[in-house]
Amino acid sequence: MITFSLRSNQGPTPAALRANFTHLYWDIAWFGVLSGSAISFLTVYATRLGGNAFQIGLLTAGPAIVNLIATLPTGRWLETRPIGPAVFWSATFHRLFYLLWVIMPWLLLPKLEIWAYILVTLLMSIPGTGLAVGFNALFADAVPPEWRPHVTGVRNAVLSVTFIVTSLACGLILETMPFPQSYQVVFAIGALGAAASTAHLFFVRPLSDGRLQPSRRWYRLGDLASPGRFHGVTDQGRSAIGLRFLTRSGGKNLLRLEILRGPYGIVVAGLFAFHVAQYLAIPLFPLVWVNRLGFTDGLISQGQALFYAAVFVGSTQLSRAAQRLGNQRVLAVGVLLLAGYPAITALMQGAPAFLLVSLLGGLGWSFAGGAIANYILERTPDNDRPAHLAWYNLALNAAILLGSLLGPLLAGWIGLLAALMVGAIARALAGLFIWRKG
Repeated sequence: MITFSLRSNQGPTPAALRANFTHLYWDIAWFGVLSGSAISFLTVYATRLGGNAFQIGLLTAGPAIVNLIATLPTGRWLETRPIGPAVFWSATFHRLFYLLWVIMPWLLLPKLEIWAYILVTLLMSIPGTGLAVGFNALFADAVPPEWRPHVTGVRNAVLSVTFIVTSLACGLILETMPFPQSYQVVFAIGALGAAASTAHLFFVRPLSDGRLQPSRRWYRLGDLASPGRFHGVTDQGRSAIGLRFLTRSGGKNLLRLEILRGPYGIVVAGLFAFHVAQYLAIPLFPLVWVNRLGFTDGLISQGQALFYAAVFVGSTQLSRAAQRLGNQRVLAVGVLLLAGYPAITALMQGAPAFLLVSLLGGLGWSFAGGAIANYILERTPDNDRPAHLAWYNLALNAAILLGSLLGPLLAGWIGLLAALMVGAIARALAGLFIWRKG
């Protein structure tokens, strides 16, 4: 069972580890600034520019295409590189693109600007895959096992605070400054956070000789963040489970079909169904908020803050819930709670329901996103974990791609609100499947 705590049972932090811990805390603090500003408001900005459901879907689906293609080759590439510099340079090249977010409103007309953001998010996902795969490995090699729950707990608390404060501050900026200059300021805040986070990653030092060492003890980084992956409230936090193990294939073939012929195939099928249903609704949320209900950016920022606060509070109860129900059923409960998010969004008429559904969605993701890693790892053998996790990561990115494109198509065929209800029903069915068959 993976847990994390803000209190350390190991006594004072050893001097040899203090620098790593400090830089990891500052890294996540600045990542919270990035996540609460530029990343969280990109789809809202695209919607205000006149983007349709298909274009909003491409903002999510584009990075999934890159991840689908590049994750396994990136893992093998990282096997041959010192992990610290590899992560730093991946982060640098990935996050330089945030500067383009700031200047594109000066260079392009709104209709072209939307397509430019789609292209830029696609390109920046190439080095972003290296960051996503490598960061968990760097963390595992820079923090001893006995200290990981404490460091992760502190990082989650710091991330929650900085995300919430930044999101509320950006909402105030967007309410008081003219459009689109207000969004340029928000994107500039994100670029600053990205640069500062990357600078701190440079100073995180592996405890070994700089190359990943085989470990007999698996570990999943329980961060609420997934560096290198786009995630906002609508994205509901992509899981980065097991990416560290993709750097440890040892040259073996990871995608072996016999793995799916056994019980693990049911696990992958259930999670694939959940992620398709999850991402089917995601491109539709900003369209409802902005075009149908006319929410202000300030209100949207409040909903984001409540969502993330609920994620953090719920994650503190994850271990207790898993001890009572088991990870499979906690995951299923989380998915069922997430089914309420698109259903209520389709029916809500004003701000109170939006704030309430933000709390419900955050609680649901704290259970689903927190339990999914333990659930998968419980069902993967120690001696073949990279191959099993490779299939999950393949299913995850394929589901993101399929769901992100299917949702807009459904909205065009049956209407926006009906498509949201389809997404809600699909999530509920996936939750029931995981509960009974997973």
